Amino acid sequence: MKVFHILPILMVCSLGIACDSAERQTAETTQPEARVEQGYLEIDGGRLYYEVAGTGEPVVLIHGNTLDLRMWDDQFQSLSQSFRIIRYDVRGFGKSSLPVEGEPYSHHEDLAALLGHLGILKAHIVGLSMGSGIAVDFVVGHPAMSRSLVAAGPWVFGHSSPAASELVAVFAEAAAALKQEGVEAALDSMYAAPLVTESTRDTAVLQRMREIASDYSFWHLSHSDPQTVLQPPSLERLVEISVPTLVMVGVRELAACREAGELLQATVPDVRTIEIPNAGHNMNMENPQEFNRAVSDFLRDVSGAT
Repeated sequence: MKVFHILPILMVCSLGIACDSAERQTAETTQPEARVEQGYLEIDGGRLYYEVAGTGEPVVLIHGNTLDLRMWDDQFQSLSQSFRIIRYDVRGFGKSSLPVEGEPYSHHEDLAALLGHLGILKAHIVGLSMGSGIAVDFVVGHPAMSRSLVAAGPWVFGHSSPAASELVAVFAEAAAALKQEGVEAALDSMYAAPLVTESTRDTAVLQRMREIASDYSFWHLSHSDPQTVLQPPSLERLVEISVPTLVMVGVRELAACREAGELLQATVPDVRTIEIPNAGHNMNMENPQEFNRAVSDFLRDVSGAT
């Protein structure tokens, strides 16, 4: 059975999006860019590409579906002024290797291997959309390696509802277009879908997402994906999350992701929720200033930093 990682749209941010805000322009001219370490980690059945910048407590950024680590361009250097930021391409995306049919793998175990490779015993885990589903699985599956959890455009593997089915349908339609006419048709189908355009109204952001997605092979929509998630699924184990948790939704959040956020809010013992104004599901791209501020404030609060 094919596993459709719903939440494509759910990933966002990019290297080339310019910010119109004077505040951000000032920050960019006054803060020196941190040195970036780049590398590959050999894992069972493939390899992961990663980048690291900054010093301080480790923070991992996990991208959304059809995208790659570039969706975090508006966060990578900004957050590295205060933290050690790790961003990577999830298996099958960006510069990381494709899965192999018939060879099971799990994204949360890939992340555990990456942290071990980097010598990181415990990290703050930040994910958006599909990335938030991976983040939840990681925190549930590896509590000793987790310092805190940020679930933006939240998702929980195992959640189902009519709204979730509508989101899955976006991917199913893209898969059909891919089979009939190729990648460009799949991109047209996905980024013109009303569910996507009603949430992410900034056309520059939509264009940047499409640019990133154009480098994606759409492997997961055209192959039988052997990806595995936690069993029992995280949906049944949210109460096990003991670390401080921040749920982030855009004011125009996707209904299915808002539902997942409500599940986290109702179940996780130490949780808070924030709504980012002037943004939809792709809040880190549509309103990066507010997104970065909220994440930084939360991480500082958790770490006890000033």
